[in-house]
Amino acid sequence: MDAKEEKLVPNIRFRGFTHAWEQRKLGEIARISTGSSNQQDAVNDGKYPFFVRSENIERSNRYTFDGEAILIPGEGKLGDIYHYVNGKFDYHQRVYKISNFSDCRGKFILYCMKKNFKRHALKYTVKATVDSLRLPILTNFNVLIPNISEQVILSQFFSNIDHLLTLHERKLELLKELKKAFSQLMFPDKDETVPKLRFKGFDGEWKQRKLDEISKIVMTEFTKLQIIKIQV
Repeated sequence: MDAKEEKLVPNIRFRGFTHAWEQRKLGEIARISTGSSNQQDAVNDGKYPFFVRSENIERSNRYTFDGEAILIPGEGKLGDIYHYVNGKFDYHQRVYKISNFSDCRGKFILYCMKKNFKRHALKYTVKATVDSLRLPILTNFNVLIPNISEQVILSQFFSNIDHLLTLHERKLELLKELKKAFSQLMFPDKDETVPKLRFKGFDGEWKQRKLDEISKIVMTEFTKLQIIKIQV
């Protein structure tokens, strides 16, 4: 492999893959277009997902495309919002649909864009009241692609990580809610001296004290921060 080819391979690869990746323009390997729907086309409890210019997914009673696609907003948070879908959906007139992939898998292109597209988009964005994308910015985006087999393995690898992240994010949110609920139950309410829920073996009222009676409060000149040292 010569020096030029060495630049077209990742630093870490799954075993068995050695060939250089091929650099292609996104417009060469996918069809890119905007939608025809407006925000007022959204319907509560609609049959199909309706992709608009945000992370939130609306609903619609019609679909304008059926297949694998990546959806990104044409203005606003460029390079931060991506939707991947494989099925029937509707999409806003200021949302770009990247579909009809040739020699590549849509899920692989999704991860390529998440890695590199934001920097490219912000470099060439049309500056108005908000950052705005024009079609050539997308079609001229360079993508390095391996053969289909390596694309499939890489896509599945990152999909599995995304799945784990989603699971742990849900667990984190549940733990936050659990902590909040226990905090409300295990500390006395205002003007009360006994919590509603306690560990076994503890009873009696809690004592009310002033903070400066049980701690030392110091104001530092350098940071202007108050440091509270609890005296046990």
